[in-house]
Amino acid sequence: MSLLSGIHSPTDLKRLRREQLSQLAGEIRERLIDCCSVTGGHIGASLGVVELTVALLYEFDSPTDRIVWDVGHQAYAWKLLTGRNEGFPTLRQTGGISGFLKRDESAYDAFGAGHAGTAMSAALGMATARDLRGDHNKVVAIVGDGALTCGLSYEAMNNAGHSDRDIILVVNDNGMSISPNVGAISTMLGRIVASPRANALREGVKSVTLKLGEVFGDRVVDFAKNVEESVKNLWSPGMLFEELGFRYFGPIDGHDLAKLTETFAFVRGMTGPRVVHVLTQKGKGFSFAESNQEKWHGLAAYDPLTGEARKKASGPPTWTQVFGDGLAALGAEHPDLVAITAAMPSGTGTSSFQKRWPERFFDVGIAEGHAVTFAAGLAADGMKPVCAIYSTFLQRAYDNVIHDVAVQHLPVIFCMDRAGLVGEDGQTHMGLYDIAYMLAVPGMTVTAPKDGDELIGLLKTALAHRAGPFCIRYPRDKAPAEPRPAAEIPAVPYGSWEELRRGDGVAIVAVGTMVQPALAAAVQLAADGISCTAVNARFLKPMDTAMLESLTARHRILVTVEEGTIVNGFGAYLAETMQTTHPEVRVVALGVPDRLVEQAPRAEQLEAFGLTGEGIARRIGALLREESLEAR
Repeated sequence: MSLLSGIHSPTDLKRLRREQLSQLAGEIRERLIDCCSVTGGHIGASLGVVELTVALLYEFDSPTDRIVWDVGHQAYAWKLLTGRNEGFPTLRQTGGISGFLKRDESAYDAFGAGHAGTAMSAALGMATARDLRGDHNKVVAIVGDGALTCGLSYEAMNNAGHSDRDIILVVNDNGMSISPNVGAISTMLGRIVASPRANALREGVKSVTLKLGEVFGDRVVDFAKNVEESVKNLWSPGMLFEELGFRYFGPIDGHDLAKLTETFAFVRGMTGPRVVHVLTQKGKGFSFAESNQEKWHGLAAYDPLTGEARKKASGPPTWTQVFGDGLAALGAEHPDLVAITAAMPSGTGTSSFQKRWPERFFDVGIAEGHAVTFAAGLAADGMKPVCAIYSTFLQRAYDNVIHDVAVQHLPVIFCMDRAGLVGEDGQTHMGLYDIAYMLAVPGMTVTAPKDGDELIGLLKTALAHRAGPFCIRYPRDKAPAEPRPAAEIPAVPYGSWEELRRGDGVAIVAVGTMVQPALAAAVQLAADGISCTAVNARFLKPMDTAMLESLTARHRILVTVEEGTIVNGFGAYLAETMQTTHPEVRVVALGVPDRLVEQAPRAEQLEAFGLTGEGIARRIGALLREESLEAR
């Protein structure tokens, strides 16, 4: 029997001999590669922290000790060792195990997270709660996979380092977020790794300090510690952590189980803020993931023998690819166009722009707030910044959008990928709120294209619009059709809607991805004798007031359809407008209800919320039957 199959909790792990831990690590990697080849997922980061996970559970007492992972996609091995091995094949599937950590999934998941940078703040909160209760458990934050490019991590470190609380920060340094880490922090960590003489000197002084304490007692130890601190200040590349108030240990090999367990056992016995710097390799133990760490950060099902996707891509390109290729083409027409991303060149498609116009491309790391204000600065000095950030991640920069962009009427273009339902990534990654939050921003132009051509057309409109910020939303999916070359696509007239099918009685006013289903619903309803108009409301704000007047003259019911929350969404915005101008017209909003959405295939999620042609037709049919009964 394998070692892994006999582990149902950390208690079982602790029964193993230390020399068995390497075998267990190998079995964990095999399990991860096998299961993720069927379900897909964020395999790269999890492969890199197998030994780290084993060592943490071996030397600490979770869940009494709080182990807080930054970005739950690092924690697949954690799930395997904390009672979820048997259910792991359901990873990211409907009703299955989440691809991230969730407090309501397991008592061992101390804090849930799908976005980077939260671990240190949460851990400090837990350490503070412990101290207020008078307890003595340990609190560990594992920060890595790019989270040290997040400002939030440093806000927490600044607070924790001088609190003198008993807290341990583990820096999982793999040099990557999704793409390679960028910036001064990454360079600083690299210098630490590249300075063996300084590390040897620091560790030598630390060893002498400990030995002096054993022989001569506390007074000599105090003197020796002063010497140790002086040497660190002069020689230690880890001085940043020391100056923030953390005692620094490392860097150590994150795949050396003996060294990891020895270090954690030693550090666990100390108190105060301390940091353990661990070097890991993203994708460790799987050749495909080791050789292309960015691609293997997270991906769909694959063949574990060849590394090829199980489902060959076919048909039209993704919305992301349409955007990226279109943006790169527009770079030739606009020498003042610049592209900004927050650690996701490939994820946002801006890598195409990067290849053609590297001097005008900026990856700022996992720092969405900075990305937005950086874009504002570029716009303030005459450039045309396109800020490409996932809908769910742009939530983290909402103050910057309002304070730094909207208040100053700066023409920053926000391109929000993964808008709407995102499928298997689950609750933390749903792009369901951008319509609501962008509509609330004064002066913001809010748009959603129905297809790839319209996406490029709206980009052209945005580049010509200099009166304030402009946003475009599109989903994680394939575009409806292959777009034309960017040069052949005209700009979309500002503030315009498009009537695609004329009818009477009911007008379906559809947003972006819902245009094609709305058309399909109109055709289905026509077969049942119900005549509907179908409108492409590509501008959510400002609305096409001329077409809206035309619709209200011919229709008594407007049904809005949007792939986003109906709370404060486009339907609510239109209803408020109608209440003021045409109170006799009824507005019915279809979209995603006020609830968190669990992981499931995107198509399944759309079906569940009635956001398909058949679902929309069914809802409208029921609405008309209800009205008919009320009229009797």
